[in-house]
Amino acid sequence: MKITLPALRSRNYRLFFAGHGISLIGTWMTKLSTGWIVYQLTNSALMLGLVGFACQIPSFVLAPIGGLIADRYNRHRLLVITQVLAMIQSLALAILTLTGTINISLLLGLGFFQGLINVVDYPVRKAFVYDMIERPEDRMNAIALNSSISTGAQLIGPAIAGIIITRIGAGYCFLLDGFSYIAVIVGLLLMHLKPQPLVLNSMRPIQRIQEGFNYAFHSLPIRSILMMISLFSLMVVASSTLMPIFATQILHGDAHTLGLLLTASGIGALIGGLYMNTRSTVLGLGKVFAYAPILCGVGLIIFALSPTIWLSIPAIMLVGLGSILHLSGGNTILQTIVEDDKRGRIMSLFTMSFLGVYPFGSLLAGSLANAIGAPVTLIISGLVCVISGFLFVKQLPKLRLIVRPIYLAKKILPAVPL
Repeated sequence: MKITLPALRSRNYRLFFAGHGISLIGTWMTKLSTGWIVYQLTNSALMLGLVGFACQIPSFVLAPIGGLIADRYNRHRLLVITQVLAMIQSLALAILTLTGTINISLLLGLGFFQGLINVVDYPVRKAFVYDMIERPEDRMNAIALNSSISTGAQLIGPAIAGIIITRIGAGYCFLLDGFSYIAVIVGLLLMHLKPQPLVLNSMRPIQRIQEGFNYAFHSLPIRSILMMISLFSLMVVASSTLMPIFATQILHGDAHTLGLLLTASGIGALIGGLYMNTRSTVLGLGKVFAYAPILCGVGLIIFALSPTIWLSIPAIMLVGLGSILHLSGGNTILQTIVEDDKRGRIMSLFTMSFLGVYPFGSLLAGSLANAIGAPVTLIISGLVCVISGFLFVKQLPKLRLIVRPIYLAKKILPAVPL
C-alpha cells in the first residue's frame, strides 16, 4: 500500500499539520478528562449526556452563522482568534480543577463556551484547507490528512490522559491542552498566504444563510450526505458519551481502561485515515461512505455484548475505522461538489449535522442508558447504523447520475462511480 502525501509540499499546510496535530492531542486529553471528572462527581449517565449537550448545542443552533462568517471574513485571522479563545478556556478548566473548585455548573458553563468557539472554528478550519493548498489536485489529500491528524491525536491523547489522570490528576491534562494551543497559533502566524478575494454580496446575512440552506437541501447528494452524518452522529458519535460507564461498570477498570478504549478506537481510525491517504481521487468514495456505518454498527453491537477488554478492544477499533471512513468520506465528497462561494456555509451545515446533532445524541444515549442500560443502548445504536447504511447503498445509483455532471465539469475522470 503506497502512501503519498502531496499536500505536505505546501509550506503553509506543513505548519498547519504540525501545529494542529499537537493541539488536537491536547483536545483529546481534555475530552477524556472532562468525561472522567463528570462521572466521578456525579456517577450519572444522564449527567454525562447533559455535559455533552452543553458542549455541542451551540453548533446546532448557531452553525449557519458560523458558516456565514467563514464565507465573509478572513479565515486565517478567524482561526487565530478561535485558537486563542480555546486556549483561555482550557487554562480556565486547568486552574479550576487544580484548585479543587471545579463543579458541574462550571463544567457546563465552560463546555458551552467551547461550543460557541466551535461554531466559528469548525467551518472555518474545514474551508481553510482550500486557502492553504494552491494546487487543486493536492486538496483531497489535505482533507484526508486533516482526518488523519484527528485520528492520530485520538490515538495519542487518551493514552497520555489515562496515565496522567491516574498518577497526578485530570487538571494537568487541561493544563497541557491549554499550552498545546501555542503550537497551532505559532504555525498560523508563520504562514504566508495569498490574499483571498472576498465575494461582495448585496444580500443581507439572513438571506445568505437561507441561500446556503436552499442550495444544500435542493441538492440530493448534499442533502443525503448531511442526513446520513446526522443519523451517524446521533447513534455512533454520541455513544462515546457512555465510555466511562463501560470502562468502570462493565469492564471493571479505571481511567487507564477508559484511555485504552479510546486509544483502540483511535487505532481503528488511524487505519481508516491511512486508507484515505492512499486514495488519489474521489471516485468510488460513495461506496466507502455508505458501507462505513455498517462496520460501525457491527462494532457497536459486539462491543455492547463484550464481557472482556480483549474483545472490547477490536470491537471499538472497528467502530473507529468505520467512523473515520464515514466522516472523512462525507467531508471529501462535499468539499468536491460544493460551489466555492458557498463552501463555508455548507461546511457549517456539516458542523450542524456532525457536532450539532451530537448533544441530542448525548442526551438520548444518557437517558436510554439510565432506563435500559448502556449495553442495550449501544445495541440499538448499532442496529440503526447497519440499517441506514444498507438504505444508503440502495440510493447510490441515483446519486451517481446526479453527481456525474459535476465531476465532469470539474475535470474529474469521466467514469463516475460515486
